Amino acid sequence: MFYLIFVCAIMLLYKDVRDCIVMIIDKKNKKSIRSVFGQTLANLGKENPNIVVLDADLACSTQTQIFAKEFPERFFDTGIAEQDMLATAAGLASVGKVPFAASFAVFVTGRAYDQIRNSICYPNFNVKIVGTHGGVTVGEDGATHEALEDVSLMRGLPNMSVFVPADCIECEQVLKYAAEHFGPMYIRIPRSNVCNIFDENYQFDFNKARVIEDGHDATVVTNGEMLAEVIEACENLKKQGYSIQIVHAPVVKPFDEKTIIECAKKTKHVITVENHSIIGGLGSAVCEVISEHFPVPVHRIGVNDVFGQSGTSELLLDYYGLSADKLTSSIKQYIDDFRLENK
Repeated sequence: MFYLIFVCAIMLLYKDVRDCIVMIIDKKNKKSIRSVFGQTLANLGKENPNIVVLDADLACSTQTQIFAKEFPERFFDTGIAEQDMLATAAGLASVGKVPFAASFAVFVTGRAYDQIRNSICYPNFNVKIVGTHGGVTVGEDGATHEALEDVSLMRGLPNMSVFVPADCIECEQVLKYAAEHFGPMYIRIPRSNVCNIFDENYQFDFNKARVIEDGHDATVVTNGEMLAEVIEACENLKKQGYSIQIVHAPVVKPFDEKTIIECAKKTKHVITVENHSIIGGLGSAVCEVISEHFPVPVHRIGVNDVFGQSGTSELLLDYYGLSADKLTSSIKQYIDDFRLENK
């Protein structure tokens, strides 16, 4: 009797998770995650008069202009001076404001790293940093504007939390969490529009990576806009008889080690997928956990220690092996090789 109750409880829990997810990805129906970012800031500004927003001459691109129109007296454009923007944000936080500082990910984390480290993280000020245009999907702007190391830079800093939401619903909830909780935070969103992944029942959990598809051949850990590509790839492979567990890890730091270890113990094979360098980001976080707690083979899929280049976002995803089609082939190959090696 107890066993039956336990099994039913697990099934209900798994059903609740799956009910929040749109497993048929409609790539023709994408939304601007940057617009959701801007509108959510404006909504949060109505609820909390201490929220202020800073930008570095890119309010149109980052969509902080939505907040600026609602609250011009609480919006600060520092011009092309990211170091000044972050230092100003630190000062605002020191007197009780809740600053959200936004710019392209490559600039806000790269140019202002010293200010983030010494003026925000070291004194543990309540500054929220939002890096838009993350990854190769910046597209035509090319290598100078494609942040492929921002997650690595931010997750190495004490006191800093790092978020990579997958869709507009999750982005909105991550922003609300950031506004309501204390501490330095980095939130990364892409330039490109994104598919719906989650529905209105979804609840973001700061402490938990989410197993959104069960399977036994391999565990694929991903986040951000790559989740849609991974879901499509794994659906393709399911038709070929493969059973793949998908884990979405929107919080890269602090990292949910428990879920990753449990999944590794089940499938004995882990693959990571990220729109970022394979050095220092999600793949590295997974490898650190697996190597220390339950060593199994891990294959990292991402940008392989090179810079980006100019092209459409679709072309670049495919070029760097991050499109659903390319992921279908590479994940299948990794699983096939793993099976041969472990006969």
